[in-house]
Amino acid sequence: MGVIYLVRHGQANALAYGVSDDSADLRNGPGGLTATGDTQAAISGSFLAGQIEGFTDAVSGDLARQSQTLRGVLGAFDARPEARIDTGWNEYSLPALVGHASPEMFRDGRNYQQQLDKGLAAWIAAGDHEPEPGPDGGPAESYPQFQARVHDAAKRAVERAGSGQTVLIVSSAGTITQWIAQLWGIPDEQWPTMARTMVNASITKLIVGRQGVSVVSFNEHGHLSDRSGGVATFR
Repeated sequence: MGVIYLVRHGQANALAYGVSDDSADLRNGPGGLTATGDTQAAISGSFLAGQIEGFTDAVSGDLARQSQTLRGVLGAFDARPEARIDTGWNEYSLPALVGHASPEMFRDGRNYQQQLDKGLAAWIAAGDHEPEPGPDGGPAESYPQFQARVHDAAKRAVERAGSGQTVLIVSSAGTITQWIAQLWGIPDEQWPTMARTMVNASITKLIVGRQGVSVVSFNEHGHLSDRSGGVATFR
């Protein structure tokens, strides 16, 4: 039996979402983690270090917020594998259908989420098409192409999570929940609902066995919360 831990990246600055904001925390570069994101990654790493001895493999996409979170999590372990990059774990490129968001809209959160939800619904409904590049500057891909990319990345991860292997994957809310939606048979239209519930640096645990892949826990984030609110964030 193998184990896969999926960790969502920590909080990232607005440029990660294609929003130019002069007040953004750029200590880790454009699209990188904020100070809170650094803390979240370290806390999740410490939490995992209290559960397991270490990982046999560690991978993330090539987005700054993902690779920085991977380093933060691994920093809690004395022995750690060399971090690998697999772009299959990148987040979807914000569809052009989402449009451009102002810093005020992004900081508001609710209005930004409503605009994102509408854009994602249109993206899913469009099916196979020639998409335009999105506001975050990432490569344009249709929703079916995104689904296929995640499926292929997940297949590679499962192959590396053989008996006795423990794999760490740091990715993003949309990509992690897309794999879970595929495992659970969630309708495409409901996938965005799953994605928007994901907490930064939350942990999802999967078991790989003879019967396939089973989800043991999803979006675990109690270690990021306390009576005062802790450091749990959604974006």
